Amino acid sequence: MAVKRHPDRLQTPKVVGQLRANQVGTQSIKASDKEAELTMHGRRLVAISIRIYLAAARIFSFQQTTKQRGLSVTLSLAASLVCSSALAQGANVPNPKSETPDDVTERRIQKETDHSASRRLKRAAHLVGNQAQAQATNTLASKYDTADEVAKNGAQKKTDQFAKFENLREKGMWLNIPGPADTIDQDKGGVRSALADVGIGYVGWTQSTFVHNQLPNAARSTTANQLYIGQNPTFNTVNFMIVTYDLDRFGIPDGQIIVGAEQQFWTWKPGGPDRVGINTIAYYQTFFDRKLELKLGYLRNQNEFAGTVVGGNAGVNVFGPSSNILYQAGMSNNPAPTPALNLKFNFDDRLYNKVSIQRSLSPDGQFAQITENPVGLNWSTPNAGILLLDEIGYKNKAAPGVPETWLRAGAGFNNSSYTNLQYPNQPRANANSVYYVAVDRQLWQSDIQGSASRGIYGGFSVMYAPPDLNKVSQYFELRLYAKGLFDSRPSDQIAIVATNTAWSNFAVDAALAKGHLVHRDSTVFSGTYTAHLAPGIYTSVGLTYINNPTSITYTRQTGHALNLLVSTSIFF
Repeated sequence: MAVKRHPDRLQTPKVVGQLRANQVGTQSIKASDKEAELTMHGRRLVAISIRIYLAAARIFSFQQTTKQRGLSVTLSLAASLVCSSALAQGANVPNPKSETPDDVTERRIQKETDHSASRRLKRAAHLVGNQAQAQATNTLASKYDTADEVAKNGAQKKTDQFAKFENLREKGMWLNIPGPADTIDQDKGGVRSALADVGIGYVGWTQSTFVHNQLPNAARSTTANQLYIGQNPTFNTVNFMIVTYDLDRFGIPDGQIIVGAEQQFWTWKPGGPDRVGINTIAYYQTFFDRKLELKLGYLRNQNEFAGTVVGGNAGVNVFGPSSNILYQAGMSNNPAPTPALNLKFNFDDRLYNKVSIQRSLSPDGQFAQITENPVGLNWSTPNAGILLLDEIGYKNKAAPGVPETWLRAGAGFNNSSYTNLQYPNQPRANANSVYYVAVDRQLWQSDIQGSASRGIYGGFSVMYAPPDLNKVSQYFELRLYAKGLFDSRPSDQIAIVATNTAWSNFAVDAALAKGHLVHRDSTVFSGTYTAHLAPGIYTSVGLTYINNPTSITYTRQTGHALNLLVSTSIFF
């Protein structure tokens, strides 16, 4: 096999020529039988050295990795040592016969020639070793540089990979549903990309929650007689699937069609009840360079107004009790969407005003609404009228040195026929309302340059509804929460929340007149830690203390509640 010549590598033919010259010189020496034997021995050694160097040169010329170059250097050095040692041993073999002066001279010349060849071989091996070491060092450095570049390019490529899906996420909500990058399937198999190419986006998730009172005097009862969530071990699961279609490709500014379905199951039916039906069917677009936003269809205004989820992320929390006062005022929600038309006017990128004309929920409550319209496609339910909502707000996202802030205040007016709690025997009234103010402010940014949204937040909510038409008349909430408090857990959330719910004095007095044991309010303290375990997987664990866990009436055995909550959300 021919050895490829290279200017930076060992010139094998030159070494071979030198060795052949030594061989010719050796053949020209007049020697005795022992000297002829020595000459034959020298030939063998020269042949061996040539084969070893040829092998080393071949190996060196074809090796690409640092490990293989090291092997080539090792073989070269081994060849040098073997040849030097063998030549030295051959030259020093004693002659049993008496030597003439000519013999001594010839032996001296042979020895000097052998030593000269040995030195040349060692020098060549040294050059080969130095060259291989230099190339190995350069290759290693190149690999480290390449690894850094690959890491940077990989991160950039991943960001760019999911950026194309942003326009396919549902628009017009304050609620942040995790995007494709934060799902368990992401874009495996290219399915999401293939759908995106034709304008289709999707997100699905399942949320399972378990609640159980840990206090020994929880007044256990049969599930049929259960009075509140957690009195008996309570489990519920909610499953969503939302599909969007991009109309922006047809020239409609930010145009989008949204279709969603929802299924829920509860072991305690008053918490639900069970249903399978629509979650939303909506159309969205903007006007005047996004100054005006339009959304209409079967909407769940719970995700459009007020902001009732601590932290604003669907993956790291469950809906709190503040939702109850809004539901009784008629606001639509995930298990109970209703026809609505929403308009939002953006004065700038922070200040806005949002209004809604919505078909109200049943004035008899959430349970009645779902029971009478489980699929959600009915235009209305008995006694339900129109709910007008108006919210004005100021909202800016977190940026380096700019804390996140959201101020909002809203009011709702409902002409549905409500039972008058002050005069229950009178005809239903048609003038209900609700009012709310809420504030959330980032108090400290823990990673200003890396992720400005990480840090500590504080907030409060105050809500009011007239006590003559609403069982829940007042609601107060204080909250302190942290996003990504620990560098090792940058997307976890910790929340501490205190709430107070005041019942309608007319409803309390009516229950008291019937001889029931009553309380006028309920106070709750809760602490929850939500861990982002993996893309698309969140788990919340918390404890909630409730001094009066039932609504208005209770029994002497009811006591307090210390509910353990475990909730898992999986997005795909």
